[in-house]
Amino acid sequence: MKSRLYAYLPLCCGLLLVLVECVLFPHRGIAQSTPISVSTNATKNASRATSSTLSRFEIDPIAPQRGDTSQAVRLLLRTTVGMIELDLYRRAAPATVENFLRYVDGGYWTGGIFHRTVKMNNQPDKEDNVKIEVIQGAVGDIYRQYALPPIELETTEQTGLKHLDGTISMARDEPNTAQYEFFICLGAQPSLDFGGKRNPDGQGFAAFGRVVKGLDIVRKIQQSKSAGQALTPPILIMSIRRK
Repeated sequence: MKSRLYAYLPLCCGLLLVLVECVLFPHRGIAQSTPISVSTNATKNASRATSSTLSRFEIDPIAPQRGDTSQAVRLLLRTTVGMIELDLYRRAAPATVENFLRYVDGGYWTGGIFHRTVKMNNQPDKEDNVKIEVIQGAVGDIYRQYALPPIELETTEQTGLKHLDGTISMARDEPNTAQYEFFICLGAQPSLDFGGKRNPDGQGFAAFGRVVKGLDIVRKIQQSKSAGQALTPPILIMSIRRK
């Protein structure tokens, strides 16, 4: 008889503990199984109305790209001031995207930097000067000796992509010289498109993707401390990888 009682003792203790937990913590089971709502629509709208860091592109997408943006490749660009998500438009700009992905997959971006900020107030005030707003990044010094060959310029006339708010594009000197330097637009920059007057040759620059999340981080980088157009210190790119 005693052995039977001892056999049921653990079960009785377990039931007693469950009963005590239900009495003392009646909502614990419900809280664990119910999804947590971060914010209501009202609070979302209020935060959007008061936030000075969210761009209109993130709140209400405008000016869609006219080029083929299907089958986009999503990247995560991690910096010391926050994360930026990018879509690269492989079908619209295949050569440019493939080049950029080779740097991504090769790990070149570990230790990369955003080194340049171009704002309305740090460009020469000349009559013929076309002002833009961008931030510019590059791989770190250690990887520059292993840079891939320059690529042929895919103009916006060829790709149908435009330099809109959040567009990522390749920096260059002469046509067909782009390698690993890139920039991200803040606001629409039509002077960077084919036929634009920012570059005297009129060929424009190779747009190949767009920021889909984290444009506030892009703006934060643009407003960081600088000496002229040089960010001081540069903003570290910790990594760029496929999502």
